[in-house]
Amino acid sequence: MSFNDARLRVLASLAAAVCFGGSVAQAQDSNACPVDGCEVSIAAIEQADGELALVFEANFLPDMSKNHIHVWWGDLFDAEQVSNNAETVHGVTQGEWHPTDSYPDYVTTSAVSVSQRNDTETICVTAADRNHDVLDPAAVHCVSVADKL
Repeated sequence: MSFNDARLRVLASLAAAVCFGGSVAQAQDSNACPVDGCEVSIAAIEQADGELALVFEANFLPDMSKNHIHVWWGDLFDAEQVSNNAETVHGVTQGEWHPTDSYPDYVTTSAVSVSQRNDTETICVTAADRNHDVLDPAAVHCVSVADKL
């Protein structure tokens, strides 16, 4: 799916919520995962004033108080580490990530700022719940950003 296709899909979903008696807020109230689970991927990456502008594609509408997206440098941590339950459930040291509900457009910041990457060239995303626990450590999408740095 192209950069513009991902944006159009999100806009169409929001428009449908408004046209059929709902509102954008109502559309965001229901972001439970589909039967197959929440999935998020990086559809496009561009440079943006020293940071990276990502376009996400997801099968849920991210909301910080519900299911949202964790973004991290993939060569520094694995999915089990970018979770609040890293130590208690997965037995690993908790890593650094940036939680976001910015969708579909996101610009790297905080723990995922380009200045925080060390030597890594891989950025990853996965879905998390309101407690910042990763929903499925196997449902991860990582891409090389070497050509964007």
